Amino acid sequence: QVQLVESGGGVVQAGDSLRLSCTTSTHTSSTYGMGWFRQVPGKEREFVAHIMWNNGITYYQDSMKGRATISRPSSGNTVYLQMNNLTPNDTALYYCGMRTRMGAVFEESEYEYWGQGTQVTVSS
Repeated sequence: QVQLVESGGGVVQAGDSLRLSCTTSTHTSSTYGMGWFRQVPGKEREFVAHIMWNNGITYYQDSMKGRATISRPSSGNTVYLQMNNLTPNDTALYYCGMRTRMGAVFEESEYEYWGQGTQVTVSS
């Protein structure tokens, strides 16, 4: 059973930065890509960023370009999401997802495994 564990969320002020981490229990040879999504109550889960596991190519939601960086070390099974200049609109539960096949990176349904989420709250 694949498990994903997110960490790094918290309560910050507008303009602050946070780095979220996601660690998977599975061997990453089966990983095609990993992504971050976020969700606020009453809304659908929203794509934030994605990284291709074999070549490191990244994708971002337009509103996060220039403020977020998704990365992973050259070895290991952790992916990071560095977010800068946070605003109250970034307040959400942030989820890490893993996929083992090709597909649209921004589609929630393309990810087979999910973590439990880490809460990010940005106060004004």
